[in-house]
Formats: sequence, structure tokens, C-alpha cells
Amino acid sequence: MYDRNALIALVRQHALKFGDFTLASGRKAKYYLDGKQVTLDAAGARLIGEGILDLLGPTLPSAVGGMSIGADPITAAVVTLAGVREVPLKGFMVRKESKGHGTNQFIEGPVKSGDRVAIVEDVVTTGGSSILAIERCREFGLVVERVIAIIDRMEGGREAFAKLDIPFESLLTIRDFGIEPPVG
Repeated sequence: MYDRNALIALVRQHALKFGDFTLASGRKAKYYLDGKQVTLDAAGARLIGEGILDLLGPTLPSAVGGMSIGADPITAAVVTLAGVREVPLKGFMVRKESKGHGTNQFIEGPVKSGDRVAIVEDVVTTGGSSILAIERCREFGLVVERVIAIIDRMEGGREAFAKLDIPFESLLTIRDFGIEPPVG
């Protein structure tokens, strides 16, 4: 069973940092969420896997995955918990660059063209990383049904996904930590 309060406590304790930071989007911020401090923790992985499976609900996609390396532990957690629950679900990874040999693909894992998938992400700010993952998935022939994040910074990601007609959900938002998103 997903324990939202336990996830908030873990993020607050291990992942939420205050100071002056430059985000992947290039934006400046007064706080940073280091998602890997939670996704690579046993308790965090369990909570995230349970929470995302609960969000996926009874109509599961064929697979979950996202941009390597950030989405890899999330994918592993969700697929592992699905296995524990005896629910069929596959995982996949989206490479930032093709490996230059073998099949030379951006998508790795047991997925095929036509599979319905969900993109997973640790922290969404503007959505840029997930949008690149969506583009690579579509090029491969996957049908991206939605994006699920652990935390939404509430800085434009939801709106960017809406422009692509991709539903977006998150386990938490920045407001769960008493932080208001910037206006405008």
C-alpha cells in the first residue's frame, strides 16, 4: 500500500536541498530535488513503485520507462512491484544517444512498435526530458498514453504535456513541501 506521507518524509529528509541551483531546464532555482536520493533507496523505491502502480490503475499500459538514467530506477521499482503483485508489466529505457553499434536504437527493453506505454520521471519542471523521451518513443512506434512523475515542480511541465495531448499525473507536487511555485 502506497504511503504518501512516508514518501514526503523521505524526500524532505534526503532529496530536498536549498541554495542556488541551475536546473536541467537552465532555470535558476532556490531549491533542488535530487530524486536519485530517494529512487535509489530501498524504502523510496518501494513507495514509488507502489504509488505509480496505484496511479496506473487497472488499465495498465504494456510498459513503463523513460529517459536514462533518471527514469531507470523508477522503471525498475514499478516493474518489480508489478511482479510482486503478479501484474504483467514491462520496462524500457530511452537512451540520450544511440549506442553506435548493435541495433543502434534509442529504445532498449522488451517493447515493440504499437505497445502502449507510460513515461516515468523523477522531477518534472518544464517537461523537456520527458518530451524528448516521448519523441523517441513515438519514433520507435510506441504509443505514449501518459507521463507520471514523482514530483511536479509546477513550472510548466503539465502545460507542455497538455499541448501534446498527453495526460500528466504526479505522486507529489512542490506544494507538498510548503513551497509555492513561481507565478507566471
